[in-house]
Amino acid sequence: MAAGMGSREAGFRLNDPVFIDESLLLLRDQVRRFVEREIVPHGDAWERAGKIPREVFHKLGAIGLLGMQHEEEYGGTRSGALASVVFGEELSRSTYGGVTASITVHTDMSASHITRVGTPEQKARWLPDLIAGRKVCAIAVTEAGAGSDVAGIRTRAVRDGDDWVINGTKMFITNAVYGDIVILAARTAGTETGARGISLFVVPTDTPGFKVASKLEKHGWLSSDTAELVFEDMRIPAGNLLGEENHGFYAIMRGFEHERLMIGAFCAGEGARAIELTLDYVRTRKAFGKTLWEQQATRQKLADLASKVAAIRALTYQTAAAIDAGQSASRDTAMIKSLAPEILHDVVHGCLQLHGGTGYMRGTPIERMARDARLLRIGGGATEVMLEEVAKRL
Repeated sequence: MAAGMGSREAGFRLNDPVFIDESLLLLRDQVRRFVEREIVPHGDAWERAGKIPREVFHKLGAIGLLGMQHEEEYGGTRSGALASVVFGEELSRSTYGGVTASITVHTDMSASHITRVGTPEQKARWLPDLIAGRKVCAIAVTEAGAGSDVAGIRTRAVRDGDDWVINGTKMFITNAVYGDIVILAARTAGTETGARGISLFVVPTDTPGFKVASKLEKHGWLSSDTAELVFEDMRIPAGNLLGEENHGFYAIMRGFEHERLMIGAFCAGEGARAIELTLDYVRTRKAFGKTLWEQQATRQKLADLASKVAAIRALTYQTAAAIDAGQSASRDTAMIKSLAPEILHDVVHGCLQLHGGTGYMRGTPIERMARDARLLRIGGGATEVMLEEVAKRL
């Protein structure tokens, strides 16, 4: 990390929007210190292990960083969309995309469904442990034949007395190998496809019939565990139905909107850090009698990439502020998801090019970031799907 990363002024950093108040600046400092002390020194070991230790969640819970989506009565802080963006941006500057993925799937993509649509009894039962980091959460929507097309899911839940019996499979599920609770989407009515008839359930991973079919080996995000799941006559109590029966599709879409906002934050943080690393490199690396920074082509390339990072960051923060003000932002979050990962892809690969052969070596931050960035063009809705979502709202 750059020297003195704990300072707000360190390294390549863009100005915060004028509507960012002191509490969010303090949050930024707190997350930055956590990244510097608790993530960066250990990230390589976690990449080799294919997971982050449970202790990381305990530490995040102890300082209140796992509860920003949740109400105070269960241990949360209900801090809003801007706080989540600050959190995601600073985590992403660690350069370990798998760490960011594991943590934010827990905080922002899965447990948040309990707060959005859960009953008071469900919140009291599950949220305190999730907010404290004693338990880790996952979200299981994607299937081999239903990724961006959520309406195509085929996992089915059938009511049997006081229980639901669930059969089916899920694919590419983050936190599923080592997690404790899964928010599961299953079809409860209607045909095998379509938006209607999908419901959400809270499923502890020690439930009989819940099986991790395989731990998946990925191109990037190596420190996040990802699995294929199988449910064979898995029986859960009727009280584990989350939200209104047959209305889960709409809850999933609300969750996706927040996920797309967070991906904008990831791209802003990773993009800025990639440029910072590259600036450090080109100012010392010499070629043809001068540093790379003294070459006009290098300066203009980095200026172009930095401007694009500033643009996606501004759109992400503006959208978060609109959400906190109670405005609808479905089109804006789709725009973020269609644009930000494409820009990040250009940034990290452009920065890798400027690192030359060094950037192609395993174990260097820029090489890792180039691998990790690829998934953001797919996860949370592929770019092509997001462009259609934007077009429908023009």
